[in-house]
Amino acid sequence: MNAQTAGRFAVWAVLAAGLAVVGGQDAAAQGKKSDAVVKVTATAGKPDAEGNQVVTVTLDIEKGWHTYANPVGPEDLATAQTRVKIDGKNRPQVVKIDYPKGREEKDKVVGNYFVYEGKVDIKATVKRARGDNGPLDVTVSFQACNDRTCLQPATVKKTVP
Repeated sequence: MNAQTAGRFAVWAVLAAGLAVVGGQDAAAQGKKSDAVVKVTATAGKPDAEGNQVVTVTLDIEKGWHTYANPVGPEDLATAQTRVKIDGKNRPQVVKIDYPKGREEKDKVVGNYFVYEGKVDIKATVKRARGDNGPLDVTVSFQACNDRTCLQPATVKKTVP
């Protein structure tokens, strides 16, 4: 077994151990979705003369919990990182999302990774087609964890003018 395979095996062993904890001591978290501890809001500024509009997505994460930042770091955690998608009836021409850098967690098993805690603002700049002033659909996907367990991933949808 090479070092990379051994490292991936160790990651899966840790995840399996975490599931055992969920099944035993922390059964209350079982079935609970991440949006139970993370509140999501979205606001939009007015479009400028060129049709650029800033959308701010705010995550308000309960104390003791975190979500995985974007980028999170190790490839093995990429599916759990926070993601924002913006769309609308008239598809925006360009969407540029600026994720803030998370706080680094040091982990010898999976490698160092980044998390969001507390209140986090994610800014997106949307280039709208001329004359498009319809609402935008904001979709935020994330997974919340604490030092003992992870909740089921959640996807929250919001609409902004």
